[in-house]
Amino acid sequence: MRNGIKLDHLSKLENQSIFILREAFSSIKDIAMLWSLGKDSNVMVWLAFKAFFGKIPFPLIHVDTEKKFKEMYEFRNSYEEKWKLDLIKGKCPEISSVDSSLPPAARSAARKTEGLKLILKKYKFKGVIAGIRRDEQGTRAKERFFSPRDEEGTWDIKNQPPEFWDQFNTSYPSNIHLRIHPLLSWTELDIWYYIKREKIPVVNLYFSRNGKRYRSLGDKDITKPVKSDAKNIDEIIEELKNTKTSERSGRLMDHEEEDVFEKLRSKGYM
Repeated sequence: MRNGIKLDHLSKLENQSIFILREAFSSIKDIAMLWSLGKDSNVMVWLAFKAFFGKIPFPLIHVDTEKKFKEMYEFRNSYEEKWKLDLIKGKCPEISSVDSSLPPAARSAARKTEGLKLILKKYKFKGVIAGIRRDEQGTRAKERFFSPRDEEGTWDIKNQPPEFWDQFNTSYPSNIHLRIHPLLSWTELDIWYYIKREKIPVVNLYFSRNGKRYRSLGDKDITKPVKSDAKNIDEIIEELKNTKTSERSGRLMDHEEEDVFEKLRSKGYM
């Protein structure tokens, strides 16, 4: 027992994620990992280093909306070099190319989906590793570790493949690509305990300044901080043990139409 959590719990999560990463790499020819620069994404990169003995054998992708916080770009530029990453920086199209029926914040966020489609088309990736978790949002709770998508990235929420006893289907027709989710079983608290245990670097926006901090990082015009005095990882962990506030409470699109997130994800949003 350390810091109130059993080490074997984190180790089990770590082992499961490493197994999924290795399974994906061994089964899918052209594969890449999304790197959003957020805490979950950094944990995923860390796990990939462990899974492949210090050298990640596939490229990382940063789908750049060009609207991130300056601290995020500084972090990206620093750790791209420190970690010696093979990083693809893909730009997103203008908002005029995005579904105009979406509410404003969701429409802005959907630019990432269109940017990812362009990258997939250019590089012909058949597998994309993403750092989503089931506990983040109700629609993500319905996901699979290996999730099939068509050429447009469409996700059929009502037709998900069964996954039993760590048996995953990785064989699909050529018009299908897979989204791989090695962090699906983790919680926000698990992520922070693991960051603490492994000493994983994160963007400093997660730590309180002037009574506010970010729990979830996105574009600066559609992401707001939450009230918090947590200035370090230990204080964040204690805060999360007692809070009833949603992790995504600072994401403006989550406060628009009730089913907007499901609409976004069905069209290919991460």
